Amino acid sequence: MTDFAPLRARLLEWFAAQGRDLPWRVGAPGQRDPYRTWVSEVLLQQTQVARGREYYARFLAAFPSVDDLAAAPGDAVLKAWEGCGYYARARNLHRAAQMVSAAGAFPDSYAGWLALPGIGPYTAAALASLTAGEARAVNDGNVRRVLARVCGERGATPAWVQAAADAFLNPQHPGAHNEALMDLGATICTPRTPRCLECPLRTGCAAYAAGQPTAYPAPKPRAAVKEQRAVALLIGNAEAAVLETRSGKLLGGLAGLPTCDVTAGQASAEAALQTLLDRYGLGARSRLGR
Repeated sequence: MTDFAPLRARLLEWFAAQGRDLPWRVGAPGQRDPYRTWVSEVLLQQTQVARGREYYARFLAAFPSVDDLAAAPGDAVLKAWEGCGYYARARNLHRAAQMVSAAGAFPDSYAGWLALPGIGPYTAAALASLTAGEARAVNDGNVRRVLARVCGERGATPAWVQAAADAFLNPQHPGAHNEALMDLGATICTPRTPRCLECPLRTGCAAYAAGQPTAYPAPKPRAAVKEQRAVALLIGNAEAAVLETRSGKLLGGLAGLPTCDVTAGQASAEAALQTLLDRYGLGARSRLGR
């Protein structure tokens, strides 16, 4: 494993001068407000930073504290989350807020954060380091890319990345270190056009020394695209229509036109439409409208 000690100070010096000015970075890393930090980390799980600023301000205006969020109706939480996508995040945030409010305190450790709904290892590590100063290394795509290039590791399996991140972590300043590493991956050590001449880790980077930083890490195999077909039924018009609350993983918990999954072929589409018509007592239908 690469000797990371000489690189840690350079990373923090760069971050102090070049780190992004973001609305949720209020206070010293390790002593951040847990509610504001938690909302930002959940929001940024699937939302780009540029768009996250607007959504973050809107959500905090609606729910200034964890108790406000816990007491809010579920529909109000989803409305405040509108436009962010991946609405399971909002539902988990609401459930977790109720747990925190009932407990009377936020978690103060990695294990405590990890026990909340919607919190995985990355988010728990970020929150523990930023709000409690716990020495936990974050591990995501930005971290994988930076460390794979520094170490010249093309494979960069999840286990390898976690070991490298743990070894690289600055135990005295874990929160600032994690934010610095994320900023470096997002702004300098980018996937296709890394700005190596501006990178504080350049002199210790194996990929830069080899002259081919974009070759590290090797691309991950892409998951096969899954096609899902469904029939939707409009009962009403553009101003007023019947809506259902969907269940399941795909758009679960959101309202939309009544739908029925199509398994295969025209006959199945006909059957799906008939199922919807029967559900609402609209009678038989011999063929699909075009």
